[in-house]
Amino acid sequence: MEKYTFCAPCLFGLEGICANEFKYIGFSNVRAENGRVLFDGDFSSAVRANLLSRYCERVLILLSEFRAESFDDLFEGTKSIPWERFISKNDAFPVKGKSLNSKLRSVSDCQKIIKKAAAERLSDNYSVNWLEESGSVHQIQFLIINDKVSLMLDTTGEGLYKRGYRALSNDAPIKETLAAALVDLSRVRPNHKVVDPMCGSGTILIEAAMKALKIAPGINRSFSAEAWEQFPKSIWEEERQKAKANENRDCDFEAIGYDIDDIALNISRENARKAGVSDRIKFIKRDIKDFSFDFDYETVITNPPYGERLLDISEAEKLYKIMGERFVKEKGKSYTVICPDDDFERIFGRKADKRRKLYNGMLTCQVYMYFK
Repeated sequence: MEKYTFCAPCLFGLEGICANEFKYIGFSNVRAENGRVLFDGDFSSAVRANLLSRYCERVLILLSEFRAESFDDLFEGTKSIPWERFISKNDAFPVKGKSLNSKLRSVSDCQKIIKKAAAERLSDNYSVNWLEESGSVHQIQFLIINDKVSLMLDTTGEGLYKRGYRALSNDAPIKETLAAALVDLSRVRPNHKVVDPMCGSGTILIEAAMKALKIAPGINRSFSAEAWEQFPKSIWEEERQKAKANENRDCDFEAIGYDIDDIALNISRENARKAGVSDRIKFIKRDIKDFSFDFDYETVITNPPYGERLLDISEAEKLYKIMGERFVKEKGKSYTVICPDDDFERIFGRKADKRRKLYNGMLTCQVYMYFK
């Protein structure tokens, strides 16, 4: 099977975690860049990445990179790509992308030029004057940074953070890929006991359970490339079978989620059921001020309400203070908190043993880790 370069965009700050995951899966020539990770492989590699990756946002085939300082450059560079190898005669090929710090600043104009160049190439190869675009969708994505153009095809469709279990959520839920990263940073293992004292829609605990049980995050969803003629159906079937066979349902993982909102707790229970981990997580109504330990060894991971989820900063500070009082230093206990407030450590009452910058959407956050 022919080899390609794949591009996996990820949230800023997750490049290293995503690269380590791809190396563990067994991909070759893995390299991390700002906001994305590249790796080499064949179509089965793309299928595996879509099914197994917990941290990247999507999987793109990187078709070409070239410099373009004019629309003529962009047109010629685009037309030189063998689009006919990936897009069949009747397939749809919409275009979207971004341009940053480049001479070609107009995204809409870039879209039109790329669309026109790809259409001309396909029309010439298929000897037609009109492309119906009635078939499967082959989304073309472009990224232009400092006049360097990257042209890609999206194999994923809806972002990989959409695992399929969270049809319902509370206000401002944490993204699944970010929740999975918190689980990774907390070093959750199959025998861990994990608690989220402000669980919201249960995303962190569900991601923790899925990792502990080795449930592939994409096992219950579909992907754009499943409808492509270029991807044999057998690849998807084989990789799904391998992912199912790798599950570890015999582990000792347990989790408890607390919240003060009955609606949030019901949403959490339903999400856990859809994810196939409801037998591993209990959801109980309890205020953070009543937090107490449930296990001798316990990993606490939480995304406390802030920003649009709180009325004002004073409420947030009261919450951080309570957390500092309840999350005491004790053997066998560790805490991971993601928060955008630079004053968190001062209000919480002690410095984190380790901290790391991550982004929750457009919001710059710090992950505060206490484990000593």
